[in-house]
Parts: sequence; C-alpha cells; structure tokens
Amino acid sequence: MSTVISTLPRAKPSAGQTSGPWFAQLLASADIHLNGSRPWDLQIKHPQTLSRIMREGSLGLGESYMDGWWECPAIDQMMTRMVRARLHEHLGTPRAHLHSWLAQWSKRLPVGPSRIVGRAQYTFSNPLFAAMLDADMNHGSACWDEGASTLSQAQEAKMAQICRKLKLQPGMRLLDMGCGWGSFLRYAAKHHGVQAVGLTHTPAQMQLGQSRSTNLPVQIELADYRQFNADGRSQFDVVVSLGMLSQTVQANDPAFFAAARRSLKKDGMLLLETMGNDQRGQLLEPWMEKHILGQAQLPSLSDVTDHAQQHFVVEDVHNLGADHDRSLLLWHQRFELAWPQLRLAYDERFYRLWRYHLLASAGSFRARSTQIWQMLMSPKGLPGAYR
Repeated sequence: MSTVISTLPRAKPSAGQTSGPWFAQLLASADIHLNGSRPWDLQIKHPQTLSRIMREGSLGLGESYMDGWWECPAIDQMMTRMVRARLHEHLGTPRAHLHSWLAQWSKRLPVGPSRIVGRAQYTFSNPLFAAMLDADMNHGSACWDEGASTLSQAQEAKMAQICRKLKLQPGMRLLDMGCGWGSFLRYAAKHHGVQAVGLTHTPAQMQLGQSRSTNLPVQIELADYRQFNADGRSQFDVVVSLGMLSQTVQANDPAFFAAARRSLKKDGMLLLETMGNDQRGQLLEPWMEKHILGQAQLPSLSDVTDHAQQHFVVEDVHNLGADHDRSLLLWHQRFELAWPQLRLAYDERFYRLWRYHLLASAGSFRARSTQIWQMLMSPKGLPGAYR
C-alpha cells in the first residue's frame, strides 16, 4: 500500500514520537512514496529503517541500503527528487555530521597514498574498473555533446577536447598527476606526438597502464605528487590532472598546486578536472566521504580557486557536470552485467555499496547539485584572452 502525503512537514518529531508519518510526509514532498509502486518509491524491508534514517540522516540512508533495509529499483530517480526538494536540509542531523567528521579524522595518516585517493576507487582496482569503464579504462567524465553514441566515443571526444584546449604539439612534454591507467597519456602521445609522464600511487595501475603503453613515448611512475620533482629540475609544457575521485583530493590540497607549479614551464598550462559541490552539506556527501572519498571532501568552486590562485591565474572554467549522469548510468549498466563474475571476489554488501554509489551519484548530477569543473590555469597569466 502506498503512503501519499503532499505537504512539507514543519518540524521533526520530538523524542518518543513516531517518526514514520513525519518521514513519509517529508518524502511525499519530493514525490516519493513509502512502499509505493513507482520505480523511485522507497520499499521498506526492515522495521527500524525510518528511525535509523531519522537518527543518522543521509549517512543512515546510504548505510541502511547497504545493509538491505530498503529497496528502490531506480535509486537515481529517487535521489534526483530528494536533492531537488532539498531534503538534505531536513536529514542533516548533528549525529550524521559528527559521524562523518569522526570517520574522516580518525583515519588521518601521515602523507602517503591513503591521503591521495578515495579508498574504494583503488582498493577495488583493476578487475572492477576493467569491467565497468570503457575499453581504454578512462576513469573520468565523458563528453556527450558532440554526437557520441557509445561510452568509448564520448571518452575520446573528451580527450580530444582537452588536447585542443592545451594546444598540444609534437615534442611537448606532458605530466599527468593522477594518471590512472594512462588512457589520456596514450591518447596524447598517439595523436599529438607528446612525450608523456604519468603519476600513480597504485602498483596495479602502473603495471597495467605501462603494459598498454608499449611502443609509445609514455612513462608511468609510482609516485606521490608531494615528493615528485622536489627540486623542480624536470619541466613540462603542460600538466593535467583528470578523473573523478582522486582529483577531488588534489583540488583541495595546496601541495598539489605547488607541485604542479614547480613542474611547469613559465609559459605552460595546467588543466585540472575535479568533481565538486555547489555548497557543503549535500544529501549524498556524508555517505560519500565515509565510503568512497575517505579523507577527501567534495570541494566547492571557491575551495579550488582559493588554493589554485596562490600559484596560478585561472584562465577558463568549463562545467561538464550535466554530461556525467549518462556516463554513470552506463558504468552502472556495465557493472550489473559483470556482477556474476565480480561476485566471486566481492560480497553482497559491496555490490549494494557500489550500486548505491553509481546510481545516487547519477541522481545528484542530474539534479545539478554535483558538478565537474574543468579548469585551465597559467602560472603568470596569458598575454591575451584565452580562446
């Protein structure tokens, strides 16, 4: 039976009151029904689900799904409605924010790989991402506005767009800080004749990426960007940092911009692509920080520019966020198809974690709450307007 209530509740129930009607009313304000029949309606499977979400907020929403306490065939559509209705303003409980803060700070370690990337992205490395991503294992956003009909075409269109922005020429030296499996390095070397160096902290990425780069002027190194080229003797014409999760950390790290600056020629260009939020406290954020980003936080645009402008002039900002919804849905589709094989290595809770991550993120991008910024910067400012 569907619970249908249309008005926004004025206040949370006080201690001892039943949370069910209040929460049902809150969801109904976003056109989501408890135990309804539509794909985006929330189906309750555990009697403590609502009290858990009330107690833990958006963190409890995600973790109770991981535990099988509720179901929803179209999590992306549900999340789009929740974000557009700004339900995070009602679910952002002090307990949830405290939990997120403690999860972040209790795991703070000295400088090293664990602080460079989100743990889930690289803990579950090559087999998962080879199944989910396109054939060349691009781990960033794709470009769907130039007629692409497949994931591979959209990723190639994005890489071609970046090369045009950087005006790559044969013989240039390119540094990719957080290169993943080296897909952009290979594209730039093959199509524009650059000499490319990539940095990763993950041995499995380095080995697979280098094996795919034979007969190309591409070198992938196992290195922390904080220590890379510490004396600044190695100079590059362009520096890039592309991707979704690892670059979220780097965009929030002053040491990243310092490393990019010391590695870049005076007339060089930096292109950073990073995921971020319009503002702090979004619906997905506490769960994302705990389970996907680790010690990172989704930055705002001002967070990125505050760090960048200590070393660079921001020449251009391009928002790619509207395109990423489609890419995430395709990644989810490929993940579901590969799950019969992947389940030999991962358990059911991981399946639910990853499914929630992909679909809830797609819904957040569709609601235009989460963004992807591609930012072009120069050390001293270009002599004329950037074209």
